[in-house]
Amino acid sequence: MSGVFLTFEGIEGSGKSTQIRRLSAHLHTCGVDVVLTREPGGTDIGRALRRVLLSTEGEPPHPSTELLLYAADRAQHLSEVIEPALERGAVVLCDRYLDATLAYQGYGRELGVDRVLELHAAPPLDRRPDRTLLIDLDPEDGIARARARNRDLGLEAEEGRFEAEQIRFHQKVRAGYLELAGAEPGRFRLISGDGTEEEVEARVLSAVTDLWPSLREISR
Repeated sequence: MSGVFLTFEGIEGSGKSTQIRRLSAHLHTCGVDVVLTREPGGTDIGRALRRVLLSTEGEPPHPSTELLLYAADRAQHLSEVIEPALERGAVVLCDRYLDATLAYQGYGRELGVDRVLELHAAPPLDRRPDRTLLIDLDPEDGIARARARNRDLGLEAEEGRFEAEQIRFHQKVRAGYLELAGAEPGRFRLISGDGTEEEVEARVLSAVTDLWPSLREISR
């Protein structure tokens, strides 16, 4: 019995983390075996790498180092969490995955898509999602949201490295995401992040009702 691997993507402040939690709660209510996880940080090793990757303290990693650390986090995450869950038939909901590395390191850091994909060509890193929900939002709106959230939660030093980047970087990331979505329309569902959390939630649910028809009534 094979499971379903669904990923959420989007720039900082797009609302994807809120929406993935909401979808997870709905699926639990419907009796679905759900594993909710994230990258970086879905394992003990990943949580240590997350601190290195997202902290504003100290010198930032070189872009190539950053890419390799994300790949290391993902390899451990696949081995320890994602693959075992899929093998037992669970639904895996992952907050960021390979497309984030393509958008942030491939486009944002300008390392190139080919370089990222070459690193992800062999097991376990060759696993691809069954579906990806890309929550799209104007970078200026997203960064304003993300910076306010970090201030409110006291996370500016611990997790604020990408929020501290210039707006041009986030514009390149968003453009990368949209290019990736355009290249794989069968996998991606593009969802506007504008509006209230409830409005975005309705769009998210509508994008997955073919997988879980029981969510159809909730999405109306």
